[in-house]
Amino acid sequence: MKNSNSSLGFLPTTFILVGIPGLEAEHIWISVPFCLMYISIFLGNGAILHVIRTDASLHQPMHLFLAMLALAEVGVSASTLPTVLGIFLFDTAEITFEACLLQMFFIHSFSIMESAVLLAMSVDRFVAIYSPLRYTAILTLPRIFGTGAVIGLKSVILMAPLPMLLRRLPFCGHNALSHSYCLHPNLIHLPCGDISINNIYGLFIVTSTFGLDSLLIVVSYGLILHTVLGIATGEGRKKALHTCGSHVCAVLAYYVPMIGLSMVHRFAPHVSPLLHTMMANAYLFFPPVINPIVYSIRTKEIRRGIVRMLSEKRLRV
Repeated sequence: MKNSNSSLGFLPTTFILVGIPGLEAEHIWISVPFCLMYISIFLGNGAILHVIRTDASLHQPMHLFLAMLALAEVGVSASTLPTVLGIFLFDTAEITFEACLLQMFFIHSFSIMESAVLLAMSVDRFVAIYSPLRYTAILTLPRIFGTGAVIGLKSVILMAPLPMLLRRLPFCGHNALSHSYCLHPNLIHLPCGDISINNIYGLFIVTSTFGLDSLLIVVSYGLILHTVLGIATGEGRKKALHTCGSHVCAVLAYYVPMIGLSMVHRFAPHVSPLLHTMMANAYLFFPPVINPIVYSIRTKEIRRGIVRMLSEKRLRV
């Protein structure tokens, strides 16, 4: 431990991370599904990014937003990988204070980006259904790339104060975390000083990003349903709704684990730590694992691109 400038306590030199409570002796076996998940995440999202980048016919708004989603999911997973595999493969439970703050910054920044991209994709689906003839005229490449830049900049700006707010707090010897990675809701319970500013700012981030994004996604789908119901033919309504299927799955994969984790933290704080850990892992790992599978199955352009990529590699071999 090292003294902080405050006389109230200390800044910890390191934090202690945990794997899965009660299963410490099984870490080497638990590492197998985590390794498989990481392989699936990087291969699946990497394949989508490669196909969209190399196929000019996929340089369309929907696919470019999908590339942004895949990039955000790779970012979240890459942020957690060093500590998760360090614990399960090498029993490395310590992380330095600065590295923990950096990991927290990247995990939350990419999570905010992911939520914002899902909102952008819902707007994309509304424009495609409401005004299909003007779709590419409204969602031009400069607007799409500008949206991506704004999403990234907003995430960084919102998250930048959190590490500084944590550094000003005394920890008084408490440095044990309850996950395999550093998250702000976990870190904020360790200091022994006044955390009201941190709580208020953390609540502001949650409401202005995840809360607002989810509300606007619901509004977007309300407008989509209103537009679809105005389509004369049943076949036309079915076709319009089919284009939203993959995005609906992505939204559910992202928000359902998040809401479940929030409900457990709020209404069942004394349940088994194992449940908290499993739900936190589901929140971070489920979307990047499942989304490439969903989009590969339901989006024929992506499916054809991946099949073509694999066929070309087989021919080279």
